[in-house]
Amino acid sequence: MNRILLILLLFISYSSYSQDTIPDSLKHPYKKAMLYSAILPGAGQVYNSINSDLRPKKAYWKVPLIYTALGTAGYFLVSNQLTQKSLKTEYTRRMENSLDLNPTWEPYDDQGVLFLYRQYLDWRDLSILGLAAVYFIQIADAAVEAHFLHFDVSENLTMKFEPTLMNYKSPGISLKMSFR
Repeated sequence: MNRILLILLLFISYSSYSQDTIPDSLKHPYKKAMLYSAILPGAGQVYNSINSDLRPKKAYWKVPLIYTALGTAGYFLVSNQLTQKSLKTEYTRRMENSLDLNPTWEPYDDQGVLFLYRQYLDWRDLSILGLAAVYFIQIADAAVEAHFLHFDVSENLTMKFEPTLMNYKSPGISLKMSFR
């Protein structure tokens, strides 16, 4: 137990500093991608595909997925909204004892129509949340993708785990890190 605490203290207190300066163009590479995706969904992914100077990154394949998810959420939003409006009209007409009732809702009694109205109202709200989630996730995806376009993955940055014998008695794992 003491060894684990000692190792944790060593890793927590370890810090490194670099003298290299980052060019202004690379300080915030994600801002343009986020802005483009916020204005037009999928535009940030296309921007990342075109703007990848260091290594080829093809993020434009995500655009059809984004529009499929947005279209699906939008379809359910409209469908649930129209159905709940129809149920609200049906319930109102039943309370007014109108003869002009919708034959679709004829098999249901008043409580059944009210229950269905509340159910479709909840589904509509979930559709709105789904649409917002897809929109914000695609913005975050564009930002993360833009950030990792300039991420250094060269061989000079390594971390290796190797089996070792501690005090020539008990087996263990050694961690070797290289920051060159």
